[in-house]
Amino acid sequence: MIELDNITKSFGNLKVLKGISLKVEKGEVISITGPSGAGKTTLLQIMGSLDKPDSGRVLYGSQDITGMNEKELSAFRCRHIGFVFQFHQLLPEFTALENITIPMLIGGQNMRQATARAKELLDLMGLSDRAEHKPAQLSGGEKQRIAVARALANQPDVILADEPSGSLDTKNKEELHRLFFNLRDQLGQTFVIVTHDESLAAMTDRTIHLLDGAISR
Repeated sequence: MIELDNITKSFGNLKVLKGISLKVEKGEVISITGPSGAGKTTLLQIMGSLDKPDSGRVLYGSQDITGMNEKELSAFRCRHIGFVFQFHQLLPEFTALENITIPMLIGGQNMRQATARAKELLDLMGLSDRAEHKPAQLSGGEKQRIAVARALANQPDVILADEPSGSLDTKNKEELHRLFFNLRDQLGQTFVIVTHDESLAAMTDRTIHLLDGAISR
């Protein structure tokens, strides 16, 4: 479903990625691990079209996104990719329901459709009673589940998660990890997760270990 073909990336004289090739199949939950500075987040950003490689290709199916301009990439991200970050990045002035509707409104859905879908996702997250709460009124675990719901809003091909449980306590971390696998089982959702959490990596279908910008065999 997703293929990275010989991806390289440098920042100045520092070569961060050194010819990464990787395939992700539909419905897989993959973890990317490695020490700080190994290139994990850079790889995820390139996979998610937030950054461009110096060389190599990023394919979604047969579509090569590396040659797209910024407008095309923005539209592609909206339709095909969901993101979850370590710190939820919810908009503080909007309710949980509104935060989930925003990607759908940007994608061209009308308010009625977006609201109906957002309510379905809140129910899936077990947070229907938090619909009208703003982020400041939510716990850390609730905010991350809202962030996952927002990532699912446009039914993306893949959710890319960067240290999604890094700011959570043990209980909320375990609940979030279970949620990812429940979503894979229920929706066939694909996940690529950058993590330092060994327990999460051990649960995933495959672990890609990066070391000094290359996949460690």
